[in-house]
Amino acid sequence: MELWFTEKQTERFGITAKIKRTLHTEQTPYQKLDMLETEEFGNMLTLDGMVMTTERDEFVYHEMVAHVPLFTHPNPRRVLVVGGGDGGVLREVVKHPEVEKVTLVEIDGKVIETSKKYLPSIASAFDHPKVEVIVGDGFMHIAESRDAYDVIMVDSTEPVGPAVKLFEKGFYEGISKALKEDGLFIAQTDNPWFKADLIRKVFRDVKEIFPITRLYTANIPTYPSGLWTFTLGSKKYDPLKVDAGRFRDVGTKYYTKDLHFAAFVLPKFVADLTK
Repeated sequence: MELWFTEKQTERFGITAKIKRTLHTEQTPYQKLDMLETEEFGNMLTLDGMVMTTERDEFVYHEMVAHVPLFTHPNPRRVLVVGGGDGGVLREVVKHPEVEKVTLVEIDGKVIETSKKYLPSIASAFDHPKVEVIVGDGFMHIAESRDAYDVIMVDSTEPVGPAVKLFEKGFYEGISKALKEDGLFIAQTDNPWFKADLIRKVFRDVKEIFPITRLYTANIPTYPSGLWTFTLGSKKYDPLKVDAGRFRDVGTKYYTKDLHFAAFVLPKFVADLTK
């Protein structure tokens, strides 16, 4: 008998993967957590039936969350990651020597625990000396922070359940206050094929708060539609005006200096969402 996992991305469309076996399943206080061993993408973490990451394509998302803002900001000493319990963004952030401390705030400690066990190549930086891990509410952490961070990265799930409030304008206003006077942030903002209205709303909200607002994309095959967006809001530094001398090889598989700029070149139907 063949076993297949299917994520319904709309009521009429989904993505499916052949499963070797279920490695772990549980209902945490926040969500349904499953770790699946797939034929094509290695171990796959899902939350409430949505793919969060897989061993094969994880590097795309994690590199684009971390390196775009960290090469844009000239001195990112203090970094905050909201969510990101699989540890992939942490792994990329600590590659930057300017970063003195990175704080990860993940609401569900079971995600961290399970990722350490079944995704060791992703969850490899939790014990790094630069890393502080807080199991708690990222929304509240932001609300209680003032002038604290150079860069904030919102590595959230899709806007359902506990992540809904991470896509609201008030959250972005809180981020602005938590950032230093020249700070910037990025957030994953889903895909333009099925969530165009969300991207349009988030971009409009961020643009009302931050003088520099940009949208960029990446190709992630196990995410809905494969085309994923990220929204960047900056008080001072423009990701399109980064000096060439800022870039260095940090051991990536997707992100490059040229791709940094190319990712902001949007298909017309996506660019129209920012107008």
